[in-house]
Amino acid sequence: MTGAEVPSIVAVVLVAVATLAIGTWGLRFSRTTSDFFVASRTVRPALNASAIGGEYLSAASFLGVAGLVMAFGADMLWYPVGWTAGYLLLLALVAAPLRRSGAYTLPDFAEARLGSARVRAVCSVLVVAIGWLYLFPQFQGAGLTLEAALGAPRWVGPVVVGLVVLVNVMSGGMRSITFVQAFQYWLKLTALLVPALAMVLVWVGDGAPNPTDVAGVGDPGPLWSLPLGSGGGQGLYLTYSLIVATFLGTMGLPHVVVRFYTNPDGRAARRTTLVVLALLGFFYLLPPVYGALGRVYAASGTADVLVLELPRLVVGGVGGDLLTALVTGGAFAAFLSTSSGLSIAVAGVISQDVIGRSEHSGVTSFRLGAVVAVVVPCVLAVAAPDVGVARAVGLAFAVAASTFCPLLVLGIWWRGLTPAGAIAGLLAGFVGSGTGVAYSLRSSEATSWLAVLLSQPAAWSVPLAFATMWSVSRATPSQVPRHTPRFLVRLHTPEDLRLERGLERHV
Repeated sequence: MTGAEVPSIVAVVLVAVATLAIGTWGLRFSRTTSDFFVASRTVRPALNASAIGGEYLSAASFLGVAGLVMAFGADMLWYPVGWTAGYLLLLALVAAPLRRSGAYTLPDFAEARLGSARVRAVCSVLVVAIGWLYLFPQFQGAGLTLEAALGAPRWVGPVVVGLVVLVNVMSGGMRSITFVQAFQYWLKLTALLVPALAMVLVWVGDGAPNPTDVAGVGDPGPLWSLPLGSGGGQGLYLTYSLIVATFLGTMGLPHVVVRFYTNPDGRAARRTTLVVLALLGFFYLLPPVYGALGRVYAASGTADVLVLELPRLVVGGVGGDLLTALVTGGAFAAFLSTSSGLSIAVAGVISQDVIGRSEHSGVTSFRLGAVVAVVVPCVLAVAAPDVGVARAVGLAFAVAASTFCPLLVLGIWWRGLTPAGAIAGLLAGFVGSGTGVAYSLRSSEATSWLAVLLSQPAAWSVPLAFATMWSVSRATPSQVPRHTPRFLVRLHTPEDLRLERGLERHV
């Protein structure tokens, strides 16, 4: 360990201690099962939006965007644009009706909407699969960060993050994690903003050099405008498929959707989404700054850890070490917050649909579910440390867009959806996008059209899921649940109007 690494070690320790302290403080508010699952539906929009920002801005947002912009150019801004715009669709189509459903989890909603235990079972499997696919790169990113900043072995990051997340989730559930994630959003924002301002000042003081003015970087060449492929039809397809995955995948991510169950009512859910759009929009102004500065000051091989290494390269000295420590602490907070939200979502499903059916119940089953939710992806991250973080996150969005997005959109807005149609659509979307996941994790080459279609499947797997869900439902009209009209009225009727007309019931 060198003297330059000491500030970063201190920063990681402080973030871990602060996370555990806030989580423990939140424990005193967590007493009931509802507290652990949905914070008793009492989280106000400002706090909930900060918490959503904290859990949504993951390793891919904090580290990946800057590296992609540096390596492949401005077209990589489609990633943050898509991740943010996904909340606009969530606001327009899903947020308020989903809260009015009164569900705890996505499988709860599916069973309430369609009255089918089989649909619930399929949804439970998908929540766990998507949750683990998204948790896997968070733990990987933690290993990469501690290795780059502290010189620690790659396995240390997943183990440390897994332990801290497990303690927090088991101690207070959703109620406790809400305070932790809200704190971590503002920490991550500060951790990127302060070094970015300092580095821009240095860049201006250097005379605002271009990439070609700096030795070792050279002319970026055609990569600047061809980020997703070799250009032509394949590059265009990859771009549009990425847009589909990021725009539609947000509403299907279990840890995002579960947050809207914590609002007091549908109106609060909509307000929460508006605040989230503002918070994400402001945060995503910063990673491109790192990417642009990286093209001036960093070598091409540093893209994966650009955010962590750039402050030392630009500022240097003690100031660079302190700024690096701040960024390292923010990156560590990114892994903790996103992992916590995903663990909550997966633990809720495991405890209700697996452990909850045994002798365990309530808070105990939730805690056991949290152990399973965290340990499995942590072990996978230690066993397979070299899978690309950004790629795994993008694939999680593709799977979510191909499964839960069609279920939520059709379940909320179309009364003709049937259990058979839902199951067929979910399976079609999962098999299609899952095939792409299996191929992409096995191979990084995408030279033929078949390889391109598999490496980014959302452009065809999402329409396939929608079409299958609709066509099978149309072929089985007798299976439309009898309670569908009343349930849809409940989803689309504001709470105050339902109270006026005596339609409200306790949820």
